[in-house]
Amino acid sequence: MKINEILPRFLLILCLLAAVPPQASADAAPPIAEFRHDDLTIRTGGGVYFFTIELARTPAEQEQGLMHRDSLDPARGMLFIMPEDSVMRMWMKDTLIPLDMLFIDRHGKIVYIAANATPESEAIITAGRPVRAVLELAGGVAELRGIHVGDHVVHSYFMP
Repeated sequence: MKINEILPRFLLILCLLAAVPPQASADAAPPIAEFRHDDLTIRTGGGVYFFTIELARTPAEQEQGLMHRDSLDPARGMLFIMPEDSVMRMWMKDTLIPLDMLFIDRHGKIVYIAANATPESEAIITAGRPVRAVLELAGGVAELRGIHVGDHVVHSYFMP
């Protein structure tokens, strides 16, 4: 074959390769959804603590949660909210950082705390009773702030 016969074929192959999008790596983290932000307060026997939270309202948002993040500021968190009381079952699959999970009733009362949940564990974490929401905070924040079962989460979502 002569160069003038090879060059057009080579250019055609190059164009075809350029038109094919690269495949995502199997290890690549999926893009993080844009969650709505809000503020909430936790009232404890030792003080009042303010947090900026992301709201996980839809099943897709709740499925993603805090997965694939490599840090969480101690003043931030994610609130998983349900339309009615239910036994919420959480896990840490693809979650890279330890989390405190605060299970909250419809009135904002903390009824159970799972402290420092193990990253990437598929073990089910539950309060074992119906709750209205779960607040995830960076692991150790509940202990650091003195947040206990019986303390109250103040947010527009909870009934007074």
